[in-house]
Amino acid sequence: MVSRIRWFVLLLLVLAFLGSACSKTPALKDSPSGSRPTIVFMTDFGAANDAVAICKAVMLGIAPAARIMDITHQVTPYQIEEGSRFLEAVSPYYPAGTVFVAVVDPGVGTSRKAIIVKSKKGQYFVLPDNGLITPVIDRDGLESAREITNPSWMIQSPVSSTFHGRDIFSPAGAHLAGGWDFNLVGPEVPQLVRLTPKSSTTTDKGIAGDIIGLDDPFGSLVTDIPGEEFKKLGYNLGDKLRVEINKKTVTLPYVKTFMDVPVGDVLLFIDSRDRVSIAVNQGNYAKKFNVEPPGTIFIPRKGAPLKEK
Repeated sequence: MVSRIRWFVLLLLVLAFLGSACSKTPALKDSPSGSRPTIVFMTDFGAANDAVAICKAVMLGIAPAARIMDITHQVTPYQIEEGSRFLEAVSPYYPAGTVFVAVVDPGVGTSRKAIIVKSKKGQYFVLPDNGLITPVIDRDGLESAREITNPSWMIQSPVSSTFHGRDIFSPAGAHLAGGWDFNLVGPEVPQLVRLTPKSSTTTDKGIAGDIIGLDDPFGSLVTDIPGEEFKKLGYNLGDKLRVEINKKTVTLPYVKTFMDVPVGDVLLFIDSRDRVSIAVNQGNYAKKFNVEPPGTIFIPRKGAPLKEK
């Protein structure tokens, strides 16, 4: 009798151990062995309301073991192209298996699709099908994309028509981080919506481009002119350039970094993302000269007058 009791107690202990092991949230198959699942979050929601906090609460309620990192929640409202640039810039620094939840969604509640995209790098992107993913896929390649249609991947209450960040994207990202099978989220999406981002044009006269953003809070102008294209114009560090910004001529020194000019002076430099940028050393160019994107910029070849462009 005592022996039977001991075997019964032992059986209960084994079952308890197995139940505990099975209840642990699995990591994504693509995640580094033993690491916690990571969700990287970006929106245009801002910080003046509770939207970001609600989305994070939804994620942690589903995947409590996940760590949530932020890109920014200050994307200029509705600016899909700006959000796509941030997503492209940040994603290379995260490993395979990372889940990105990106909500810049002016078409919320319309027929636009909510999707999960897996890149050939093995990262996942939970976002609206509005072109937000375009530059990432152009760089890393597309493995597959699926529409989020399975109700089990959404919030377990009525889905609103205006807050899919809370009701669809956050729960889908959390379920993915929790180890749910990506193939069960919904049908494959055969073709994604693409952005057509602005790009500079180089001619024998110079480069015409656009001011595509601000490096806030510093107010530096970010252009779509690649550093390598600019270097083909023949300028050397220390040269002064006559540049047109919104068709107004300004003179800017081409330097390596901010302190190469006196505090308060303007400068043109190649930024950390290999784009031509314009700044004021320890100042705010956009505010000082009342320049906001979108805008235009023209840089002539060295020695070529502006009027011949």
